[in-house]
Amino acid sequence: MRNKTSVRIGCGSGWWRDRIEPAVVSAKLGQLDFLCFETMAEATVSFAQTRKRADPGFAGYETLLEERMRRVLPHCLAQGTRIVTNGGWIHPVAAAEATARICAELGHRNVRITAVVGDDLTQRIFELADTVMESGAALETLRPSLISAEAYAGADGIVRALDEGAQIVITGRVADPSLFLAPMIHAFGWSPHDVDLIAQGSAIGHLLECGAQVTGGYFSDPGFKDVPDPWNLGLPIAEVSANGDAVITKVQGTGGRVDARTVKEQMFYEVHDPSLYLTPDVVVNFLTARVEEIGEDRVRFSGATGRARPRTLKVSMGCKEGFIGEDWFFYAGPGAMARAELAKRMLEERFRMVGLEAQELRIDYLGVNAVHREASPPMDHEPYEVAVRVCARTRTREMAEKIGGEVDGMAVSGIAATGKRLPFNDRTREVIGVWSTLVDRDAIDFRLETIES
Repeated sequence: MRNKTSVRIGCGSGWWRDRIEPAVVSAKLGQLDFLCFETMAEATVSFAQTRKRADPGFAGYETLLEERMRRVLPHCLAQGTRIVTNGGWIHPVAAAEATARICAELGHRNVRITAVVGDDLTQRIFELADTVMESGAALETLRPSLISAEAYAGADGIVRALDEGAQIVITGRVADPSLFLAPMIHAFGWSPHDVDLIAQGSAIGHLLECGAQVTGGYFSDPGFKDVPDPWNLGLPIAEVSANGDAVITKVQGTGGRVDARTVKEQMFYEVHDPSLYLTPDVVVNFLTARVEEIGEDRVRFSGATGRARPRTLKVSMGCKEGFIGEDWFFYAGPGAMARAELAKRMLEERFRMVGLEAQELRIDYLGVNAVHREASPPMDHEPYEVAVRVCARTRTREMAEKIGGEVDGMAVSGIAATGKRLPFNDRTREVIGVWSTLVDRDAIDFRLETIES
């Protein structure tokens, strides 16, 4: 496929729990060369590691991967669309095996599926690094609590897999823009040392990585920024030329919009310094980029520039950090706020009586002060209904369970008209904290494992 003059790359998901139907529409109608699913985040790795500890039978890959594949594979394989996803999470080989089974079940034989393996540094991290980025503390302080350590890989492994003929590439931890950059490098034969091309490709990947956020999702604000048919948002597609210029668009007839505003908002999303956006593949300067509306739902994006990629790779480390206990209850009607305030006082006293030991305790009134806490403006009216959220972070599960225990007591020894959830919800969960460090990129050896259906 190398030396093509243009490719169409579509985003199939902007996060793990993203909707599946828009990806099916893109797979069926988008005339795509590549469909990329971004499904990982720091919180996702934490979820995967926590679930693996609680459920040894957990396969370790994205929980919606099989459903996504069943829905899009018939269209992708029929049209020659290749798939790239980091849905392998903590076990990309198992994800590749599951995908091969689905291909076979759907009657598609000899489909080449490649897992990119090597981002897991759990067994080696204390040999490769020595400092916690967030605190400056010695990395050794995390040894007793460490569960996992995964490096943010770049595009290299995916490019190798595509060059070797993979129709589906499944990875573990890979930086979001790299999922989309890799097909460009593969298709156009870009040199990894051409920093401006790699930066432009990474910038395009950044525009696509959050899915519908660039087509009107998380953008719509009624009366201020209106979006057509927001219930039917289309996912973004990039028409990329070999010189790096791209047109951001979506399938015609889908909801949402692509214009200069949606593109600019996504361009700066989660970017601390737009002149120095660090990725494993390049350092991107967004300040040189040009954003031009050239038609309805068509925006030309060009001009991002770059610097050489960092010598180090970021590693996310999951560590045991205790437990969280959480529960809710509700009041409605006249006097709802006064009852909620008295309930808070009662719970604070009862937590002292039962010896709750919490590193943090929050009792919030949803709809009043739960988001901005002390910065919330004074109430200018009596709310008709209030939800009370009680949450504590503790060192042990036993302590965390005291939250639900005392909230249960509010059902019969609380305040008039307390609305209580059933006491069978999962109200205690283990916390996996996420910390970061840097390792020399040459210390990581990625390998490919290929399976055919």
